[in-house]
Amino acid sequence: MSRRILTDLSRDELTSWVEGTGNGSYRADQIRRWIYGKRVSSFDEMHDVPASLRNQLSEEFVLFASKISRHQTSKDGTEKLLLEMSDGEYVECVMMREEKRRTVCVSTQVGCAMGCVFCASGLQGLKRDLSTGEILDQILRADRLLKPDERITNVVIMGIGEPLANLKNLIPALLTLNEKGGMGLGARRITVSTVGLPEKIDELAELNIQFNLAISLHAPNDDLRTEIVPVNKNIRIEKILKAADDYFDKTGRRITYEYVLLAGVNDGNEQAVELGKLLKHRNAHVNLIPMNDVAPLALHAPSAPRTNQFIETLRSWNVNATVRKRKGADIDAACGQLRLDQQANAEPVVHSHDVT
Repeated sequence: MSRRILTDLSRDELTSWVEGTGNGSYRADQIRRWIYGKRVSSFDEMHDVPASLRNQLSEEFVLFASKISRHQTSKDGTEKLLLEMSDGEYVECVMMREEKRRTVCVSTQVGCAMGCVFCASGLQGLKRDLSTGEILDQILRADRLLKPDERITNVVIMGIGEPLANLKNLIPALLTLNEKGGMGLGARRITVSTVGLPEKIDELAELNIQFNLAISLHAPNDDLRTEIVPVNKNIRIEKILKAADDYFDKTGRRITYEYVLLAGVNDGNEQAVELGKLLKHRNAHVNLIPMNDVAPLALHAPSAPRTNQFIETLRSWNVNATVRKRKGADIDAACGQLRLDQQANAEPVVHSHDVT
């Protein structure tokens, strides 16, 4: 029987396993401190855990779900990992450095079923969900890139895949990130990005934990949004906004609406005015994202003047808006690009939208 991924286990599940070995339940918290706080790379490094228990851990579990296939570092300090999972599939995670922040962006699926036209993730559709441990594994890998005096300050769930389509595995990962015995990150430092699945947004709201919610809107009306985000045909913007409003009412967290600017498609003054009218009475922030060029796709970003005009129009409607600063451009840090390069000679590849 193949060994399980230790981080697939919740605190309670690990405690039950530890007790089943005849050890005290407190050993589970010791083990978790080594994993999430002390950055060990093997069970043998857990020196205050009995050798017999370390041996049992090694026999039944693996500490990491992946192996690092490629590691790139940008001149701006951004680091990107291409990770190979046990079944040979690849995912990516990105570490972004700013003066006081260390932000990790992680994937939740291999591939994507949403089919956004600017994003090559959907070219082959969805291959599979990542397990809870495989999601957390990306954060552990990124955490071990840091210097001893550095700590992860923020996590964004907006890499390859649709996070809310894998909510069953994502929620335990979010809870581990938030727990004091896990990564100990405040909920307000964790952002979940979604194309907008209303029922799943409601389910996330029911946790009543103040995770940030970012909705990939990309258009101000259903006709245009369905062209850009085909799954919108069965969802509709009205339902997404209702779920977002309910999430705000439940958690008190302002909603971010992400909007990838596509030249000649959704970047006109008409769209800016319509978006302004849609959001003017909402406690919302619009994150404008000039599209990253993707080789197989003909779409591209608008000019800087066009982007500036769009943002000024939104602000004229009293809508808070900013343009996302691009990080790691010299290493193709937009999610999916290393994976694209890795598999270019083998098969068509998943390539996600810009996460930097």
